[in-house]
Amino acid sequence: MNIYYWLGYQLSRLVSGLLFRFRVVHRERMIQSGPVILAMNHQSYLDPPLAGITCDRAIYFLARKTLLDVPLLGWLLPKLNVIPVNQEGVDRSALKAVINILKSGNAALVFPEGSRTLDGNLQPAEPGLGLVIAKTLAPVVPMRIFGAHEALPRGGGLRLRPITIVIGKPILFSPADVELRGKDTYGGLSQRIMDAIAALEFE
Repeated sequence: MNIYYWLGYQLSRLVSGLLFRFRVVHRERMIQSGPVILAMNHQSYLDPPLAGITCDRAIYFLARKTLLDVPLLGWLLPKLNVIPVNQEGVDRSALKAVINILKSGNAALVFPEGSRTLDGNLQPAEPGLGLVIAKTLAPVVPMRIFGAHEALPRGGGLRLRPITIVIGKPILFSPADVELRGKDTYGGLSQRIMDAIAALEFE
């Protein structure tokens, strides 16, 4: 954890507790070492830092490439382990970066839906996560965030609302799970994870 990430981590812990009464349910299920994909629904800009503080180590995040065009953010975000992604179509370079990060034994946060929800409801999974699973066989920890849409909805302002992340049981994969069975294989893997996220209940 570099100094910038450590400072962001500590600030996120402090602010989340003060403003959002943030809590993590089943933190003991988190895989704290080795390669792991943290797969979570996407409700707001609050999601990445809040997902990050469920883990005791630094994790990598995907973020919209245009954010790096902002002068200060362009300097800071790479220091916070942000991987820029072009949201127009499939960004193979970003997916390749995530795959390399996992193969190096690190953790990465991936949003199966691809983009933030407009109404707070879960969206269908995109195939990108399935591709990453197939190429790495990294275990996946499904996570579901509740309350972030109410606290910072897409296109809306900040509100002080409680936020909770529920962590599911890790999902492990074998080579047989990812054998190519047609063009829908990646989508099927992604949807399997999305179904696990949907099954997590607010506690």
